[in-house]
Formats: sequence, structure tokens, C-alpha cells
Amino acid sequence: MSLAFLGGRAVARALVIVLAALLALGIAVSIARAQPAAQPAYVADRLSVEVVGQGPDVILVPGLASSRGVFRPLADRLKATHRVHLVQLSGFAGQAWTGGDGPFVDPAVEALAAYVRSAGLERPAVIGHSMGGLSGLLLAQRHPELVGRLMTVDSLPFYSAMFGPTATPASARPFADRMAAGVLSASPEAFAAQQAAAAKGLSRTPAMQETIVAWSLASDRKAVAKAISEVMTLDARPGLAAMKTPVTALYAVDTEGALPPAVVGALWMREYDALPGVKLVRVENSRHFIMADQPEAFAKAVDGFLK
Repeated sequence: MSLAFLGGRAVARALVIVLAALLALGIAVSIARAQPAAQPAYVADRLSVEVVGQGPDVILVPGLASSRGVFRPLADRLKATHRVHLVQLSGFAGQAWTGGDGPFVDPAVEALAAYVRSAGLERPAVIGHSMGGLSGLLLAQRHPELVGRLMTVDSLPFYSAMFGPTATPASARPFADRMAAGVLSASPEAFAAQQAAAAKGLSRTPAMQETIVAWSLASDRKAVAKAISEVMTLDARPGLAAMKTPVTALYAVDTEGALPPAVVGALWMREYDALPGVKLVRVENSRHFIMADQPEAFAKAVDGFLK
């Protein structure tokens, strides 16, 4: 599957979302410098969890190459009324990766399930950004008794659907492999330049762009490459029709983005069509990091989701 076959704008948005996750690493570093993080309450091989506040439980899962810091403003607001569980996936944003060449997403999903059980949480709400949203979908499909409701933030059940309606995990495999190889083989200078360029497509907010780059550069490249390869070829759509968990899917549109808003809206409708009762929420004038580009709209959507 060549880049030309995929279509330039689709490829651009796919790259933006994937690389956005990479770049998100930088944001976390900036936030961490300005506001020292609390000691994680839970540490396991594939993730750690910081807990703040009291009230109904909400789990926040960042995306590829991102830090839990991406949800820090939301957690600071929600902690007055909720007990917020900020997840940090291992291998990203400075948290050590011990998975070697092994799988990334499936162990992370099972680690989330283990945390919910270990903490004794009763069907918490889960909010996941990008790959974190895909992980939330898989968690709800495989362990429906552990998730009360789910919000996915600019996340698709099959990311390579951005290449077209006929894309499949098999057809996306060569592209996914090339992206992973590119992450591993790039020189430090080239990798940093790639992240800086991609960050501009992931957020309209300059400060967030810098943070995204910092997070990306602080990530373990082996973990990032593995996660990219899996995210591009994981297809959660076959499990949508049987899901009983209420799902809200937030998505961003930007007239200056890689894809026209009408195309993005049609894409999200098509890819979530099989999910019973799904609520699609469109956020205008935003790129992939909705929480940074449109914080008021993001807060309003989260409040509606948690009611």
C-alpha cells in the first residue's frame, strides 16, 4: 500500500494523529516542570497511576507517546467532585519501558483491567485520548463488567480507516511497519525535527506543540515504534455491535486541518456506526489535542459525559 494509494490528506491526518501521540511527550515535560507531579499511588510493569480527589471514580488514559500531564488541567478541576485516576503508560514520557520487543497494547489493556480490580473500583468512568481511547474500547469489549461508561477523545476503533473504507489490518501492515522502522532508524536530530513538524498538525496551541515534542523525545523509541505498529493494525470494530457500555466519542474538526470537517464527520459516523447508542460530539476549531485547543468545549463535553 503506497502513500499515493492512501491519499495525501488521509496519510497526513493519520501521521498527525500517530505523531501527535509521539509529540505529546513534550507537553508533559513542560507541565511537570511547572507543577511537580504527585507520587503514583500504583506502580506496575506496564503503567503507573496517580490518584487525586474524592468522589465517583474517573480513569484518564493518555495516548501514544503522551504523558498523563495531558489530563492535568481536567484532573485539577474534577478532583473537587471525583476521585481521578491519572494513568501513565510505561515507555512514554519518561516512564521506563521494560517490554523489550514484546506487544504493547494488549498488555496495557490487561494492566488497566488489573488496576481496576486491584483498586476495587466499581465500574468507573473511563476517558481515553487517541490510543488511550482505543485502549478504553478494548477494555470495555474484553472486560465489560469493569467499565461503567467510556469517552474516547479523537480516537477511532480502527485508525487505518483514515486511509479509506476498504483499508484492513492486512493492507495497513506495510505502512505500519514502515512507520515503526522510521521511528527506530531516525537519528536523534531527524527524530526531533519530525516531532516538531508533526506537533503543529496535532494542536493549534503553540505551548501544547512544545509539550508534545518534549513528551515524544522523552519516550522510549522501541515502545513508540511497537505501539505505532499495533495501533495502525488493531481493529476494534468487530466488537462494537455487542458492546453494552455507554460510549461518547469526541472528535475534532479544523478548517485548516489535514482533512475537511465534512470528511472527518463522515469518517467518525462510519467507523462508530455499529456501536449501539454511541454519542458523537464534534468540537470545532480543534486539532487532535482537544483539551488544549478547546478547553472550554472539552470541559463541557466531559461534564455532560459524567452527569
